[in-house]
Amino acid sequence: MYKLLVVEDDEVIARAIKSHMEGWGYQVVCTEDFGDVLQVFVKESPQLVLMDISLPFYNGFHWCDEIRKISKTPVIFISSASDNMNIVMAVNMGGDDFVAKPFDLNVLQAKVQAMLRRTYDFAGESHLLEHKGMIFDSSRGIATYEGKQVELTKNEMGILKALLEQKGKIVTRDKLMELLWESDSFIDDNTLTVNVARLRKKLEAVGVADIIKTRKGIGYAVD
Repeated sequence: MYKLLVVEDDEVIARAIKSHMEGWGYQVVCTEDFGDVLQVFVKESPQLVLMDISLPFYNGFHWCDEIRKISKTPVIFISSASDNMNIVMAVNMGGDDFVAKPFDLNVLQAKVQAMLRRTYDFAGESHLLEHKGMIFDSSRGIATYEGKQVELTKNEMGILKALLEQKGKIVTRDKLMELLWESDSFIDDNTLTVNVARLRKKLEAVGVADIIKTRKGIGYAVD
């Protein structure tokens, strides 16, 4: 089931979109916190965003630009401001399509369906994990913190993904090696230590320090 994030401050329109799209089998989340739409995006990890332009605090162009810094998730702008300048701005800020209000919900649904088919039929879905401002896109192997990005190797990706998915819990060394073995990247105990050290160094280079804690004789944890 695809998840849609609706960023629309008009509750009537948001509810209408939610009801209609859920009728077509989509999971729909409507944004309530317009002060930090990016945080909502990371938390929900949707497959598509429906974004109004005129919003409280910051406009839709701003939030689309912020999303584009960490993800290629498609964004369809929905706005009554349908003049050519806004359409050009929407595309330049990373938007994938534009629907002018008032719109027919069936037309919107068709655009959403077509966009999802083009985006995900031949490509894996993005999966975002967040911890204290650091965002990790496990589909691309990229960690982002305060606008800085670092690309991780396959082993580093596997380690960070496992630790973030079990945040607050200890992941044993044996479990990490088992996970990496299953991904056809067998590493021994000493090599695991080296990979964790390299991962820490890369994260520190973008400003994320002491994120991975060692539990001596057991494994590692992200607190």
